[in-house]
Amino acid sequence: MADSKDFYGVLGVDKSASDDELKKAYRKMAKKYHPDLNPGDTVAEAKFKEVNEAYAVLSDPDKRSKYDRFGSAAFDGSAGYGGGAGFSGFDVDLGDIFSQFFGGGFGGGSSRRSGPQKGANLKYGMTLEFMEAAFGVEKDITVTKEDKCTTCNGNGAQPGTNPETCPSCKGSGRVQQQQQTLFGMTMVSKDCPTCRGRGTVIRTPCSGCRGTGRTTLKKQIHVKVPAGVDTGDMYPIRGEGEPGKNGGGYGDLYIQFKVKKHDVFKRDGRNTYCEVPITIAQAALGTEVELPTIDGPVKHTIKEGTQPGDTYVLRGKGIPDKNSPNIRGDHTCKFVVEIPTMMNEDQKRKLKEFDSSLTDRNYSKSSSFFQKVKNFFK
Repeated sequence: MADSKDFYGVLGVDKSASDDELKKAYRKMAKKYHPDLNPGDTVAEAKFKEVNEAYAVLSDPDKRSKYDRFGSAAFDGSAGYGGGAGFSGFDVDLGDIFSQFFGGGFGGGSSRRSGPQKGANLKYGMTLEFMEAAFGVEKDITVTKEDKCTTCNGNGAQPGTNPETCPSCKGSGRVQQQQQTLFGMTMVSKDCPTCRGRGTVIRTPCSGCRGTGRTTLKKQIHVKVPAGVDTGDMYPIRGEGEPGKNGGGYGDLYIQFKVKKHDVFKRDGRNTYCEVPITIAQAALGTEVELPTIDGPVKHTIKEGTQPGDTYVLRGKGIPDKNSPNIRGDHTCKFVVEIPTMMNEDQKRKLKEFDSSLTDRNYSKSSSFFQKVKNFFK
């Protein structure tokens, strides 16, 4: 059996799968790879077509039986079985199959060209400063996109004229033809060659778009970036994609963010972090310092004997939640004790005197460490 396509493998089911199991697998795979959920992903688009093709065959008892006997070659005229022109030899509407399950909720609806089809989604990359991403910002962007021709309002016909119903398909966009197959004469449905599946013909094309109904333009769009977005986040602007076909609605524009690094702050989700340098004297004696936060400095008294690496957490001083701006992460300050460099001779002398005056009791960690070492070598 010349089985060039594994339809069961595409859906991730066994050959013994029931109708319910096929439906469940199809729903899962179709949702995963639907183009509206994977804008601009050509791999996902190809997988989505494979999933629909597989289910179109396996959900039909007669086609499934033929597939089980001959494999996908039963639907491929080039394999010598006398079938139609590949999978299109069957009158199967993949978009209709999907909408049976999901009600067209992804904007796809029927895939017939004569029916309304939602326009393509677009993606735009936006780079933000750290603080812009933290607190939100408004920006104007310019997007190059296809839009309806302003001369003909998108219908492709010269003003004063209108598209006419195709005389060959009567506006359906599809024509029926008989075709000889291994299993006898079969009626197949194909795109109408006269109107190329549109259902209408244009006698006098628009001079502005040459009958396409579309022109390429640059459009300025005002974007309100919400507080709390992070690198990789996608923000949809509904209806700012490209226009649909045959009266279908506009697609969406997806803004994908990239956030620049900050000189002081680091970020992990909603939480922020920074290092705060302090002197040996400040660490030993304790003092009041100003801790930097994204809201501005906050006064804090560090305790006596603060050690390098000690931290202090300021609750609610982190990044706002992008879905609930009143909820914020925390901000953690890590204390870094700076060792003085390039001291003069007088400073070195005084430091040695100070060090000589200290005992093991002043250094609890080091005295404990050396005691452990001493005990080890006993």
